Amino acid sequence: MAFLEKVLRKDEGIDIEGFLNNLDEDDETIYEDADAFVKPVTLSTDADVEVVLNEAKQGNIILLNIDQLSKRNAIKLKELVTKIKSGVEAINGDIARISPDRILVTPSKVKIIKKKETQ
Repeated sequence: MAFLEKVLRKDEGIDIEGFLNNLDEDDETIYEDADAFVKPVTLSTDADVEVVLNEAKQGNIILLNIDQLSKRNAIKLKELVTKIKSGVEAINGDIARISPDRILVTPSKVKIIKKKETQ
C-alpha cells in the first residue's frame, strides 16, 4: 500500500514550469544523421511563408507560432495561412491547428491524424 501512496501522491516541491522550460537547455549540436527536423517558426510576415514552405520541401516538420499575428491582424493571418496551406498541399504535405496559437506543418509522406474533440 505504501508503494501506491508514493505513486499517487502529489509532490508540492516540484517546479514543473522550470523543468518544462529547461527541456531544451541541453547542448545544441548539429544532428548530421537526422533524416528530418522539427523546427519552430513564428509567422509574422510574407517572408515567413517562404521559410515554412522551403522547410517542408526539405522534409522538415514545422511548429508554427501564430500567437502574435492572431492578436494583431486576423486578416493577414488568414492570408498567410492560406498561402502555406496551398503550398503544403502542392507538395502532398499536411497542416493542422494543434493549439490556439500553434499550427503543425508536415512534409510529404507525413500525415497528421485529425480528431475533433467531442463534448
